[in-house]
Amino acid sequence: MPTFEHDRVVKTHPGTTDELLCEAAGLQWLAEAEADGGIRCAKVFEASRTRLVEERIFEGPSSPAAARRIGAALARTHAAGAPWFGCPPPGCPDARGIGSAATPYVTRAQAASSWGAFFAEHRVMYYVRILYDRGVFDDHELGMFRRIATKLLAGALDAPEPALVERACAQNPNITCARLHGDLWAGNVLYLADTAAATGGALIDPMAYGGHAETDLAMLQLFGYPYLEEVLAGYNDASPLADGWRERVGLHQLAPLLLHCVLFGGGYVPEAISCARRYL
Repeated sequence: MPTFEHDRVVKTHPGTTDELLCEAAGLQWLAEAEADGGIRCAKVFEASRTRLVEERIFEGPSSPAAARRIGAALARTHAAGAPWFGCPPPGCPDARGIGSAATPYVTRAQAASSWGAFFAEHRVMYYVRILYDRGVFDDHELGMFRRIATKLLAGALDAPEPALVERACAQNPNITCARLHGDLWAGNVLYLADTAAATGGALIDPMAYGGHAETDLAMLQLFGYPYLEEVLAGYNDASPLADGWRERVGLHQLAPLLLHCVLFGGGYVPEAISCARRYL
């Protein structure tokens, strides 16, 4: 558990992996977008294999106005872009990703040519294989997820990125997709104590990588967030989402749901199966 020292948060780790270094790299990568109106990120003061010291974000009340600012700022962070689907943040030394069951980062040599191909192989089927090997999923469920993966690989479930990300991809040959927080649930997007702050909130605890912007937004919707519709409206005003994005929320939620099945099992298993059936 982190400890608090005045205006700083201190995290420690046994040092058997580079998890803290990857988290620090993610915060610094996301923070690069702040100069262009991207959402504020906790500053990193010190990072090593065993110790991470970062800024303590002081929280304030949620409000519709701050929520809209969070949405618009998040859209600009996404538009900072990433070079390929599944890429790690620069400076992340551990290709295994963050967390005990995190999906490994994708190397440039492994990079998929489309979001669907990336999501099928490096997200959906990665977790499904683990769950099948454990006996959580049976042959029928394995076949169901394989059918979804086939549709993803064929591009049948692909959709454009939000407008600002699409523009960044068109203007910069080194940008292929959005720059994601990667674990964007309510506990990692904090409303600021400074209620007039330009970005409304701040990000902590990322598992940052390159992906589709709708994946971050779907994660935020999975467990709820104060004034969520205002966040989405602020995002859409700043960077219009592609037609049909609400119908794709469940598709993008498959990855975190499957990860929760791996980590916790229980009620997440029927929820993941029910969600998957919508995209057969």
